[in-house]
Amino acid sequence: QVDLMEFGGGPVQDGGSLRVSCVASGDTYCMGWFRQAPGKEREGVAVVDRDGYTGYGDPVKDRFSISKDNSKNSATLEMNKLKPEDTAIYYCAANGPDYGGECNLKYLEIWGEGVSVTVSS
Repeated sequence: QVDLMEFGGGPVQDGGSLRVSCVASGDTYCMGWFRQAPGKEREGVAVVDRDGYTGYGDPVKDRFSISKDNSKNSATLEMNKLKPEDTAIYYCAANGPDYGGECNLKYLEIWGEGVSVTVSS
């Protein structure tokens, strides 16, 4: 079972950009990000498989970009044109290298501790 380490987060102004990264202690198949804002349900943000295929939640489509480096067991989420409604705790998630299925965030059972992203007007 791998562990996930998250890097980045912090304050950013409306319209700005921010990068968050996730590094796994072992090989992974899928890596992705959830987020959860106060009083709201957990929301899928982005996912990437080991071949580089990506998927995004509708609120961040065309603004966020996720990539995966298999040699480093890492995933990076580039967040652009940030809005106050993007404010949330962002959680990295992953599954093991033998998974081979669709990288729906619901099936990523390994979780990081989360990083805070706050977008101010």
